[in-house]
Amino acid sequence: MSAARAVPWSPAHPLWLCPFRPFFMLALVAGWALMGLWGGFLLLGWPLPAVPGGPFVWHAHELLLGFALAGAAGFVLTSVPEFTRTPAFGARPVRVLVGLWLAGRLGFWYSGWWPLVGLAVAALAQLGLIGGLMGLLAPRLLRDPGRRHVAFLWALALLAFVAAGFYVDALRGVAPTRWLHALVGVWMGLIVIAMSRISMSIVNASIDAQVAADGRAREPYLARPPRRNLALLAISGYTLAEFARPGGPVSAWLALAAAAAALNLLNDWHVGRPLLRRWPLLLYVVYVLMALGYALTGLALLGGGFSPNAGLHVLTTGVLGLNVYLVIAIAGYTHSGLEKSGRPWVPWGAALLVAAALARASAYALAPAALMGVAAALWCAAFALQSMRMLPVFWRPRADGGGGCDGLPPPRPAPASAPRQSTCAPEALTTDS
Repeated sequence: MSAARAVPWSPAHPLWLCPFRPFFMLALVAGWALMGLWGGFLLLGWPLPAVPGGPFVWHAHELLLGFALAGAAGFVLTSVPEFTRTPAFGARPVRVLVGLWLAGRLGFWYSGWWPLVGLAVAALAQLGLIGGLMGLLAPRLLRDPGRRHVAFLWALALLAFVAAGFYVDALRGVAPTRWLHALVGVWMGLIVIAMSRISMSIVNASIDAQVAADGRAREPYLARPPRRNLALLAISGYTLAEFARPGGPVSAWLALAAAAAALNLLNDWHVGRPLLRRWPLLLYVVYVLMALGYALTGLALLGGGFSPNAGLHVLTTGVLGLNVYLVIAIAGYTHSGLEKSGRPWVPWGAALLVAAALARASAYALAPAALMGVAAALWCAAFALQSMRMLPVFWRPRADGGGGCDGLPPPRPAPASAPRQSTCAPEALTTDS
């Protein structure tokens, strides 16, 4: 059956050309559909699936183990073969993982009617998905010379551990919210790990473009492991302290340390004019929001007069939402053989997500119900816009004649008077976190 005439569930359909396609599609649809249901619940009283822990647990679970996990799965299944210079994964294992993601949604949504069965199905599906990712990635990460990207494997293992803790508590009838807060820390750490790789390509491509434009040689950008390791240590310290003794002064000071460590990461990014180009600047904002989220959390815990949930929602709505949005745009276009530049809708969608994060954080000090609804609407608008622009890309064959996961061909070299700087692809990282 030709790709143009294949049904969506057929391996011949373009949706299965590369692992990011089905998972990014799920992340995009989940982005506006799940948040739309949440906004409807907040403003209009729409019913939500009755799950153990209530609607807030449903909302956090679906954001962290539904939307975010779909985006992360698409990223690692596509990027790890590229980083390790190994073949792309075939459609068969990817289809199994997609089925597990869907089963996880079905089981958790059903858990209110039959808690034991629903939670068991959700746990097996979600942990099976994360375990399946680890099983596919581990041989390539461990055999890679120097094991430069093995941090992805440890991050997934930690994600599985925390997710398992959530389901164990839920099955025991214990409030599982502490595990959801820990999941936020895991995602922040994974974002730091992933951003160090993504930025090596994006920032250096911007430096190369500036060198070609003005003929002035510049030093390449390097995401330095010591800064990354310090940020991971600070984030881990806050997450552990908040898990053991939530709301205490130790958590407050460690949150402020995490904010400082996030700002310290940005010292590597200050490369002059190349930073002001679209893609580096948008990625830069992710770390700015991370620093803001942890700073607000720390100040609130020290008696700042507002809820620490303001910082928490900057991390989830802002950092997590914007990171998934940008990864889908960058990897989705590049590995579909399309140029990601010249897309004016991208910064508009990013601005909507930043506004959503600020509105959600402000809700604790101003008009809670109204601003929560505004934040949900802005988030939905961003991912609906991205869905309209990118879902057709994932649904149709490549127009450039490239292979399933091939990226764009390398750019033309700069003039001889301005030697092209190294792009410092992820392989250049000599020390991993």
